[in-house]
Amino acid sequence: MDTIKIIIVDDHELFCLGLRTVVESRHSDMVIVGEAQSGAEFFDLLKTVTADIVLLDIALPDISGIDIARRLKQEVPDMKILAVSAENSSAVVEEMHNIGIEGFISKLRSSADTLVEAIRSVMQGFEYFGKDIADIIHRIYVAKKETTEVSIEFSENEKRIIELCHKGLSAKLIAEKLGISYRTVDWHKSNIFNKLGLKNSFEMVRYAVKNGIIRME
Repeated sequence: MDTIKIIIVDDHELFCLGLRTVVESRHSDMVIVGEAQSGAEFFDLLKTVTADIVLLDIALPDISGIDIARRLKQEVPDMKILAVSAENSSAVVEEMHNIGIEGFISKLRSSADTLVEAIRSVMQGFEYFGKDIADIIHRIYVAKKETTEVSIEFSENEKRIIELCHKGLSAKLIAEKLGISYRTVDWHKSNIFNKLGLKNSFEMVRYAVKNGIIRME
């Protein structure tokens, strides 16, 4: 197996020393080829050193790890990024995930074995997110899904049409009940289908019941 070449970007000397000790003293197929305490140092280092993966902190004295990751994905897309940071707010995790980093583990909740496992996993082509980070990503996904569903709005006529479809009324009977033309009912239904990305009345009613737009009687 080829040697895994690693760069550490972190402004805490003791932490860097600990990483170097963990990686090089226990794993002969891994080597630290460079260290940087700031974004500027890191990009200067890349002018003379190549690496397979960067262990990247988020909080740095000049620019954030987020900005470094974004730039790195554009300039050196083949280099893997494993964020190793105590900065794990939802906003940070979401931004790093959207950038497309390969992994993220918490400084506060990860062991030396977890770090090595993460490096190997990322180098084998897999994403690696610590359990706490994965939980944050899951919560973000769920919140976005709920927000998307709630954000769909219907006019009063559309709501009434959904309710009457649920009761089994035909388009003709719905038109008579609402005092509008058959074509207007059809137009409203088409709008509803487009909003929901659905194809027919059955799917529309099922969605409406599931999401509380109408209630089963």
